[in-house]
Amino acid sequence: MPTPASPLNPKPPGEAPQGGAKPGGALDAAHSPIDEQLRTLWEKYREAIIVLCGIVILFYFGRAAWDYYANQREEGIRKEFAEATTPEKLQAFATAHPDQILGGIAQLLIGDDDSRAGKAAEAIDNYNRAYARLKGGPPAARPLAARAQLGIAMAQIQSGKQAEGEAALRQLADDKDQYQVIRTEALYQLASLAASAGRADEVQRLAMQLMQTDPSSPWAQQAFELEAGMPHPAAPLAPAVAAPAPVIPLKPAGP
Repeated sequence: MPTPASPLNPKPPGEAPQGGAKPGGALDAAHSPIDEQLRTLWEKYREAIIVLCGIVILFYFGRAAWDYYANQREEGIRKEFAEATTPEKLQAFATAHPDQILGGIAQLLIGDDDSRAGKAAEAIDNYNRAYARLKGGPPAARPLAARAQLGIAMAQIQSGKQAEGEAALRQLADDKDQYQVIRTEALYQLASLAASAGRADEVQRLAMQLMQTDPSSPWAQQAFELEAGMPHPAAPLAPAVAAPAPVIPLKPAGP
């Protein structure tokens, strides 16, 4: 005989609740279709997911280890570069690190040493090597590549290749996309060459071009000092004007 309903026991034991829910329905409702799909996927692809997670973890730790190694290596290279205080050590550093930006800078410094020592052919060679290494580098290396081009032009003039050197300087000076500090120095070097050759008009033109490019550049001031030291042709004398003949009063005729 079923137990009658009461406030403490609204439904007899074993009787299904209204709406057709079975005992334990709350627990079954917790398992949504999405959960069932995820559980199915996990059971089907469990091994592949574990392997993929392992690969991601290995990649993360491998990347961290590589970054640490690269930073340590870069630090060692910078320290080695700082210790290269002679041309011989710089050359050894440049040879040991052909793909490094610091190797290109070392080659540039070697070219400067050769130029100061009057070894123009060696300077051209080292400046060319520096340019080849630096021109394709990061943005911070590009001004140094332009500096190597300027060094090549000056070394060519030093070696007796005057026309080639001046042409290279003019190309740098007239290139509006070139770095301003390179353009101004190229203009000054051209003005200095013109002053040495006694071409006063060219010195004046180049000094004016320097002022238009960068009036605050110290090269502009030096160019105007060159112009001031140039001998200027004396102004032609004005033709002498003859003084008018004195007017002699006529005497009246006598009777």
